[in-house]
Amino acid sequence: MRVVCKVGTSTLTHATGRLNIRRVEALCRVLSDIKNAGHEVILVSSGAIGMGVGKLNLSARPQDMPGKQAAAAVGQCELMYVYDKLFSEYHHTVAQILLTGEDLRDEARHANFTNTMLRLLSYGAIPVINENDTVSTEEIAVGDNDTLGALVAESVKADRLIVLSDIDGLYTADPRKDPDARRLEEVTEITDEVLSLAGGSGSGLGTGGMATKLAAARICLAAGVEMIIMNGKDPEQLYDVMEGKKVGTRFRA
Repeated sequence: MRVVCKVGTSTLTHATGRLNIRRVEALCRVLSDIKNAGHEVILVSSGAIGMGVGKLNLSARPQDMPGKQAAAAVGQCELMYVYDKLFSEYHHTVAQILLTGEDLRDEARHANFTNTMLRLLSYGAIPVINENDTVSTEEIAVGDNDTLGALVAESVKADRLIVLSDIDGLYTADPRKDPDARRLEEVTEITDEVLSLAGGSGSGLGTGGMATKLAAARICLAAGVEMIIMNGKDPEQLYDVMEGKKVGTRFRA
């Protein structure tokens, strides 16, 4: 099985912007074990700007474009150092790929990206993909890594996209505000009613929210890729997802 795992800033870092060491170590260990079982693993990782904020000891995420790009430049180095170190402990090699929207929209560049990805997988590497926030502007941005994860999954014809978030899945209402909110275990179509459940944005350090995840699900379903939204606080649940157990919300293609 070819699996794309997208992990958000809220999963990778504490509210301070500093790395959540225990969680990231667990994530790399579980993904390494999934790869050891014979699956191909691609990691789409947010966190460059968030980790840059922590590394630079900034009080909050910058709001201006140069500030975001500077934080990303610092944070991306830290992010890849951590992944390289942790995956190496389990004898796996990582490869960094930074993309802009143009790389996916331009036919020739998209083909080059896909060919490189397939070759990396054939070499047994774990591609780690992020948007190139240091150079991305509004005109060339993908916009969020939920969409990026879906576009990557579509490009490489993945079997499954797993989105690790700070929430257990798609709910009928915001479970942090409504005690009667109910989690949807399975969705087969992105209807207007489903879209109405999206609510607002995610954490202060990230850029996503349920709306971007539903947009990603729409891309996946159209491409025949299954997608799961699950809580990233316990990476061990990835084993349950791979075994087909009921975790989070499953969008069936």
